[in-house]
Amino acid sequence: MPKIDIARAEVRTRGVYPQPHRAVTDGREKAALGNVAGLTQFGVNLTRLKPGAASALRHWHEQEDEFIYVIEGELVLVEDGGETLLSPGDCAGFKAGVPNGHQLVNKSRSDALYLEIGTRAVTERAHYPDVDLVLERDGRGMRFLHKSGEPYPQES
Repeated sequence: MPKIDIARAEVRTRGVYPQPHRAVTDGREKAALGNVAGLTQFGVNLTRLKPGAASALRHWHEQEDEFIYVIEGELVLVEDGGETLLSPGDCAGFKAGVPNGHQLVNKSRSDALYLEIGTRAVTERAHYPDVDLVLERDGRGMRFLHKSGEPYPQES
């Protein structure tokens, strides 16, 4: 297996959510390691959360499994059933199709670093139980919708 040059990984800092939901991920930096390796069946990101940042809005996926492993710092896993503190060496997994909204939040005063691994399903629907938002992805691309099905305006 070829060694991955982490410095070649695209680091994404801009949130993907439409307004007014985008700010939740301010302070999140995702290095797309799986893309550097040319992986197509699953994604791998090395993600840094600054103090106060969240990994995402609380969500769950119909088609994609997710797994996280904490490398440094402390993160709070927020799920339907409450909050769990995660420290280095802790991990969590989220099975596709299980409607348990989840997110990671850095409530500490230091950066936190974790590895996230997830399926790259061709079609996907993600649900956001706390806000009026649904993500759909298919052969036509990715789009955010209101729960009513009305699309969010396209932003540049």
